[in-house]
Amino acid sequence: MSPRRRRYLTTPIYYASGEPHLGHAYTTILADVLARFDRQDGAEVLFLTGTDEHGQKIQEEAARRGVEPIELCDLMAERFAEAWRTLHISYDRFIRTTEPGHEAVVRTFLQRLWDRGQVYEDTYSGWYCVHEERYWTEKDLGPGNACPDCGRPTSHVEEKNYFFRMSAYQEALVRHIEDNPEWIVPEIRRNEVLGFLQKPLTDLSISRPKSRLRWGVTLPFDEEHVAYVWVDALINYLTASGAIRPERSADEQGFDDVSGSSWPADLHIIGKDILTTHAVYWPTLLMGVGLPLQRQILAHGWWVVGEAKMSKSLGNVVDPLALREEFGTDAVRWYLMREMPTGGDASYTPERFLARYDELANVLGNLASRSIAMIDKYRAGVVPDAADGGLDPAIASALGTAREAMARYRVHDALGAAMDLARAANGFVEERQPWSQARDADPEPLDETLATLGRVLVVLCALFQPVAPAKMADLAERLGLEGVPTLDDALSVPVAGRSVRKGAPLFPKARPAGARGTKEA
Repeated sequence: MSPRRRRYLTTPIYYASGEPHLGHAYTTILADVLARFDRQDGAEVLFLTGTDEHGQKIQEEAARRGVEPIELCDLMAERFAEAWRTLHISYDRFIRTTEPGHEAVVRTFLQRLWDRGQVYEDTYSGWYCVHEERYWTEKDLGPGNACPDCGRPTSHVEEKNYFFRMSAYQEALVRHIEDNPEWIVPEIRRNEVLGFLQKPLTDLSISRPKSRLRWGVTLPFDEEHVAYVWVDALINYLTASGAIRPERSADEQGFDDVSGSSWPADLHIIGKDILTTHAVYWPTLLMGVGLPLQRQILAHGWWVVGEAKMSKSLGNVVDPLALREEFGTDAVRWYLMREMPTGGDASYTPERFLARYDELANVLGNLASRSIAMIDKYRAGVVPDAADGGLDPAIASALGTAREAMARYRVHDALGAAMDLARAANGFVEERQPWSQARDADPEPLDETLATLGRVLVVLCALFQPVAPAKMADLAERLGLEGVPTLDDALSVPVAGRSVRKGAPLFPKARPAGARGTKEA
């Protein structure tokens, strides 16, 4: 038997100073759908998510609440973990950057940079944004010395820092991007990074003095400095892979041999606002320690409300858990994946949410209910043994289109193909009119119709499982299956002779007043 294909997928780790919102949910559900599809397609998957728990924002937010930083981190890590459990996120590892094992990997990584002469000490003088945890030059600032990213006021600082020689890797990074056109997708994000790299790359400050910030990982070569939070955070992908084992001797730690680990990551799934950190900072740091680069970066767009990006500071955050309470988890997952073309922006509106929900209820849900009800009524709840009535080409097309679309991370297109198959099956019912066939003396036409509907529901179960895992597990049970089949098994699993069971609608009719979910931050 050939070894199973392995896939290592990651989300960003989310900053533990605020509650999870729709933007976090989208990224994580996208990663979950890709991970579930890979598992459905026979891969062995490591799916990583977690929380980013160091830095000045955490330190200041904890002080504002009157708690220790670790108490705030414990609280928020559980909030994120609970949100992901509620939203059916099938992660394999939830990492926290305050874990002793991760902190040890960070120190080992930074020591490697130091030992290879990739770090030097210098004085930084310029402007600092606490919210973005970034330094800016004066020419970068907006009116009133505002941060160009978030618009908040910056403060002038002058302090000793340690710098990574990032500029030394500019040419190698450009060459890597040009030689590997699919390394950053979609293409518009790749072009953004290449545009950014047309200007000389500066060196990267990788430390903060403890005189200003104590909540961080202490540098292995200077006890009075902590690691820059972004450097600390990016290394989490390496920690979870098992490539670096700080307890080993220097020549066994994994820098020169990552075999046996999950590194390199196959796919970093991120929002476009953190593209530079993942496509410039992280790969150059990996070059600096001599490790292979991540295999691919998928940078998706933003959710906007009206004309504005969804933002806690603007008070237009949509709470995914509030939507879930009214419509169910799988409906939220469906809307987010079906509405946003992967890589682009999408606008949240209650009307669009309801339209996508109605698609689930009126097409897929209706097909399942009517098909099972007819098998129950006309064949005593047992799927007949009969040939295909004409949907085999549509089934093969849907499976092929879904696989091709998912390979290009066009999740909305893959789900569209699945929904088109459900529409075709509804059209098949109207064409065959099984209620009329039931009055014929010859049982064969009705047997063909009902057997075909049983088979198409099994395939739909497999196609929709990555986005609607709970509902498809329910549907599989109603079809008499032991579980949701893989994509390969969906075509071959025996359906004839199985007993079906009627149940409540998979997606109950929506109340007109629903799909609000926007709350004041």
